[in-house]
Formats: sequence, structure tokens, C-alpha cells
Amino acid sequence: MTETTGTTAGTKAGTSAARASSPRAAGSPPWRNWAGNVSARPARTAAPATAGEVAAAVVRAASDGLKVKAAGTGHSFTAAAATDGLLLRPERLTGLRAVDRAAGTVTVGAGTTLRQLNEMLSAHGLSLANMGDIMEQTVSGAVSTGTHGTGRTSASLSAQVRGLELVTADGSVLACSADENPEVFAAARLGLGALGVITALTFAVEPEFLLRAREEPMPLDRVTAEFDQLVAENEHFEFYWFPHTSSCVTKRNNRSAGPAAPPGRIGAFVEDELLSNGLFGALCAVGRAVPAAIPGIARIAGRALSARTYTDVPYKVFTSPRRVRFLEMEYALPREAALPALRELRAAIERSRLRVAFPVEVRTAPADDIPLSTASGRETAYIAVHMYRGTPYQAYFRAAEQIMTAHGGRPHWGKLHSRDAGHLAAAYPRFEEFTAIRDRLDPQRVFGNDYLRRVLGA
Repeated sequence: MTETTGTTAGTKAGTSAARASSPRAAGSPPWRNWAGNVSARPARTAAPATAGEVAAAVVRAASDGLKVKAAGTGHSFTAAAATDGLLLRPERLTGLRAVDRAAGTVTVGAGTTLRQLNEMLSAHGLSLANMGDIMEQTVSGAVSTGTHGTGRTSASLSAQVRGLELVTADGSVLACSADENPEVFAAARLGLGALGVITALTFAVEPEFLLRAREEPMPLDRVTAEFDQLVAENEHFEFYWFPHTSSCVTKRNNRSAGPAAPPGRIGAFVEDELLSNGLFGALCAVGRAVPAAIPGIARIAGRALSARTYTDVPYKVFTSPRRVRFLEMEYALPREAALPALRELRAAIERSRLRVAFPVEVRTAPADDIPLSTASGRETAYIAVHMYRGTPYQAYFRAAEQIMTAHGGRPHWGKLHSRDAGHLAAAYPRFEEFTAIRDRLDPQRVFGNDYLRRVLGA
């Protein structure tokens, strides 16, 4: 049964008036990402409400010689959404379009945030199979940059997409799925905004279930010795290692028959807000001012969190609040390279003058079949490094990137890295398949910008 809760737009810009996308005058306010490291000053800004309005805005901008980019909530650390042309805002492309229980799918507007999506799904007794650890991104921004969680068999958000609606450079509105425009669909599930503007997404969903979370401090030596076993025995496993220490925090999420046993209000506040955000943010601020204090801070942070177990609906287990702002680099490695790379990263930190307050995060994902997915064609482990905003990060990220690329790493598309198209074409066996679709859909590079020129080529 299909429950229709909204409408989709026409097929050409000429069939739609641009009534709701009235661009602001030249000199629009600057756009800035969440971390504050990227800003842009678009010539025009628009907030269209339908695919037809998006198409009309794209055609008008192209005729005026302007590039076009769609921005979400700015949770990418790169300049993927930056433009000095037309910036499309997502706030009116939101809401639930359809629920198809027989097919196990839900369709939503592209500007819907993951928080809104999960709340709507829960209200219908449904859930995604897996997701990352924040909910503030728009669904289109999350899939376009390859947002992922951790999972033994359940893959990224892009791999959970079953269909999408895409506005291309000539104003066409394409319905894309495995059956309709399948080549475009294969590429656009993780398209970096290079193929057009996504206006709606259809996700695979399932009846809502419960997850039992076990968060537990563990020595690094034990985590690395048991890593393969921990990954194999748990549906979702990840760990955080605190540099300058031998301390880790592990998290194991597995399906549960229930009953639900969410964290108590006071306990959740202490763990998630007071310790993970309040105290940690204060310690990071001290470390930024006094770098020599960071090893001691790391020891405090590594001991601050205690073991806890709770059971709740999936999105409340997968995600947690992130109020401390930071910069991040993440690389996807062949699964077997994860621990050697982590050992090299630890050695590089120990023999250098680097001072790192943020933990290093390690997650896993199964292989998928998306051309530009970081897990395309191989079992994958992710290693993410972070630095508190305002702290010099270049030397640390440069050292980490050198190690990750030596192990065949692929950079997360939405996080900081220095790789270019020449390197990435060798890292992705299907890279040319993607760029051929781009050449066909956007030969004039209406959706181009400096970041895409670097990572995809001219």
C-alpha cells in the first residue's frame, strides 16, 4: 500500500514558474559551513519548494552565466557546496512524500534533515537499517558525500537509497532508480552535487526495531587483539582511541527483542551532555590555549566515560549530540589495513610534537557497488582524525593522510583531504564511469566549483 503525502514536480523548467525561488539581490549574505572553515558569498540565493522551481532556477542561472550549487546544513568540512553563483537552500524541499509499505520504501524531500526523517519514520513504525552518528544533515547532503555509520553487513546511507529525483543542467527532472535511468541512479546515489540537484530521495526502510547498545572502556591492546572478533560478533562495532594514552571507548550495537530500556534522563545528561560535550569542550579549549596540557587532557577524557548499556529505537542509539566543533579527516582503508595504519598513526604521534585532544574513530562497512563510494568493491575500515576548531591541524592531518594513502586509503568526500582527480582516478576502479555520466549530464559544468574541479577534473 502506498500512502501519498505530497506531490512531485513536472519534467522541464519551461513547465514550471519560478514563483517560490525568488533570488535575493546580488550581494547575498555569506554562506558558512558548520565547522566555520569554509565560507562563500553567492551572487544569488533561492529557496525553491518543488523540482520544477529548482529546474527553473537552474536554467535561469545558467543563462546568466552563474554556477549553481545546492547547500544542506553545512556539515561537510570541504567546499563541495561553495559557490559564487546561485546557492539553492533546502528548507522548502522537505517533508514526507510517500510511504510504500509493500515495497519497504519511504520518499522524502531532499532538504529533510536526518532528524526529521527518523522522527517521521518512527511515527510510522519504520526505521533505516543503519546511519551515521549525527542527525543534523539533510538527506541529500548526507548521501551525496557518502555519510556512513558502522556495520558488519549494513552499509552507508547511499547504499540504502532506492530512488531519487534529479534536476539536471538543462532543466530536466529525472526519476532515477535501478529500473529507470539506472546508469544515472548508480552514480547519483553518491554524486557530490556534480550531476545535478537532488530534489527527493527514496530510502529502503524496515519495521522499527530495537538496538541494545553496550558502551565500554577497553585498553587499546585488547581492542586491536580482538578487533576481527568484535567486528564479526556484533552487527555494529566501533571504537575511539585517545591519542597519548592506551585508552579506548568501544560501542557495540545489536538488535534486541526488548523491552526498551533507554538511558535515564539524568544518566544521559551526564554522559552525553556534561561529559561528552560540556567537559570535553572545556578541556579542548584549555588544550588549544596550552598545547602542553593535551596529553593530560587526553588521559582525563579517556577515563571520563564509564560502561553503560541501554536499549532504544535505532536512531536514538546510532546518533549522539555533537556540540563541540572540530575539523575532521577520514580515510576508508581495505579492512585488513586498518590496524597496521592505526599502529603507524600512533607511532607518528608519539615520535612527533603533535598534541591531539580528540579521539581517533575506527568504524567498518561492507563492500557496496556505488562508483564513488569509499567502500566501493571492498570490505572497508574507516579511520577518522579530528582537531578542535581553532587548533592548528595541518601537520597532524598531513601525517595521517600520508599513512592512509600508503595503505590504499580513499578520503571521505565530505571531509578534509588534499587528494586530486589524478590520485582518485587510480583509487576508484569506476571513476571514469562516474565522470562519463557527469560529462553527459553537465558538459558545461553548471554544477561545478573549485572543489569538484580538484577531485573530479575539469
